[in-house]
Amino acid sequence: MAEPDAKDATASGASAGPAKAPKPQNPVFRMMGLPNIRMKLPSRNWCIFWGIVGSWTAAVQYDRYEKRRIHRKYARLVEHIAQEPLDAQQLPRKLSIYISAPPADGLVSAREHFTEYVKPILVAAALDWDAVEGRREGDVRAGLAERIRKLRYKRGEKANEPIELGTEDDIEELRQRSGVKGWDGPAGDIVVGRHTWKEYVRGLHEGWLGPLDPPAPAELPVELAAPAVESAPAPTPAPTEAAPEALAATATTVHSSTTATPEAPKTEEAEKPKEEEKKDKKKKQPAPFNTTADYEHSAVAPTCPRSLGPTAIVPLPHLLGFWNFPIRIYRYLNKRAVAEEVGRETAAAVLGAFRSFEAAGEASSEDDSSAQWEQQGILAHEESNWHKSTRERKDDNGKERVWLDDMVLDPRIAERMKRFVLEPEAEDRAKNINTSSDHSWIKSLWPAEKKKPMWEGLAEDE
Repeated sequence: MAEPDAKDATASGASAGPAKAPKPQNPVFRMMGLPNIRMKLPSRNWCIFWGIVGSWTAAVQYDRYEKRRIHRKYARLVEHIAQEPLDAQQLPRKLSIYISAPPADGLVSAREHFTEYVKPILVAAALDWDAVEGRREGDVRAGLAERIRKLRYKRGEKANEPIELGTEDDIEELRQRSGVKGWDGPAGDIVVGRHTWKEYVRGLHEGWLGPLDPPAPAELPVELAAPAVESAPAPTPAPTEAAPEALAATATTVHSSTTATPEAPKTEEAEKPKEEEKKDKKKKQPAPFNTTADYEHSAVAPTCPRSLGPTAIVPLPHLLGFWNFPIRIYRYLNKRAVAEEVGRETAAAVLGAFRSFEAAGEASSEDDSSAQWEQQGILAHEESNWHKSTRERKDDNGKERVWLDDMVLDPRIAERMKRFVLEPEAEDRAKNINTSSDHSWIKSLWPAEKKKPMWEGLAEDE
């Protein structure tokens, strides 16, 4: 029986052929004691996988490296301000930050944008700031207008009803009594996003052109007041003579109900006060004190300065939607462009150089509709990125929509507005700043040699 097995083995060996000899190892590697490793390329699928992963990782890391480099450039451009001495009897400069939730999104995304791009430069310059935040459309407009009205009230303008001042105003009075002066120069504002900028401009006009007293509530028309009269409860009918059997039945039911009092049914009228109490606890947004149509008929407040505080307008790119996914991917890999633009505006606000906004151009015809102020065109491209749900007018009921309405400017206010700019000297210094990181992992591989101290006197050998 062993003979067939031997024949099969020889036949299979002959068909397989002689085995290939392994490739001889490099003699240099053999002398180093390294094993004979046969290198080969991975399969096609693995090459595709590692190619995509490697390209994506390289693009993200390069963008993050450039973004950090830009942050270091503008931080080192303004860090000398943190070293300047301050007077003990003078308050430091304080910027005002205006942030509002982007359309169809929450306030968290706007806060993260400020923390990622604006805050590092302010921290490097050791500047203080306070924020005016808006969670919905119109909050920034109402907050800025209320600030201006309080300022006018403190400067001597009279109102029919006294304006309530907060704790910050009491602290300011204590500082004045103690001899602490305020900041001499203009403080300035930083506005984040096109939607916040439109509310900021509207709030300026409402504060300096509007009245100090809130407008009187509009009276309801007769057509709306009539149904309220008709819905009055009808009078209860007079009791009539009932049959003896019915009176007996009612008597028995009343007698049987004395042991257990029935619970009163819950009506909608009893629940309404609770809902109204909850709504009153929430802070309501005050209605605007004037409209854009009232600008030309209003007088500028007598306490309005000839030059308003300068402003820096910071872009806030915000795009939602599944079909915009390719554009969002491109923006995710190109954050260095946003860091450059935001860093430039923030550094200009920190350094404090400013100029006036460009005036409206002369119209070619008698109609001045083609005349545009510079304020109207700033960050106008961001409006096309807003979600479609915010660009539709639904159930407005005549309510003002600051985001959707065109920006209306009064020449008396527009010519007093200023804008921060980065001077050419500062730009040249920013280009010559060394942006290499002092704690990079490349320098950790080859640490710099420590210089020996220069001792005075004779050395040990001498």
